[in-house]
Amino acid sequence: MTENKKVLVAEDSSVIINLTKNVLLFEKYRITAVKNGKQVLEKLLNEDFDLILMDINMPVMDGIECTKTIRALEDKNKANIPIVAITGNYKNYTLDDFKKAGLNDYIQKPLDYDLLLATVRKHLS
Repeated sequence: MTENKKVLVAEDSSVIINLTKNVLLFEKYRITAVKNGKQVLEKLLNEDFDLILMDINMPVMDGIECTKTIRALEDKNKANIPIVAITGNYKNYTLDDFKKAGLNDYIQKPLDYDLLLATVRKHLS
């Protein structure tokens, strides 16, 4: 059941945030959005999430650095949350780079919203 699943969207583009929110809200996911990795860490201090959609290129703290920080958290539930990279620069990274950083999966930009939904479902089932 998706109704109580909480997804944290970390993305600096308001357009992508809004489109992603619309797709996921239609499926009854609860969505919180932030604009950089530092805000992700602040949200994780006070809330629990079932999945993080993490843009790789964000200001203040990028998605790779943020993911590594999350994986090092003492709270093992939070440290092990599924994190899916969202990136337009996937050619600069290999799947191995993402795995080494602790990312569970990745989706390329421009986003295919059917693939986004399928990926979210895969990690939350």
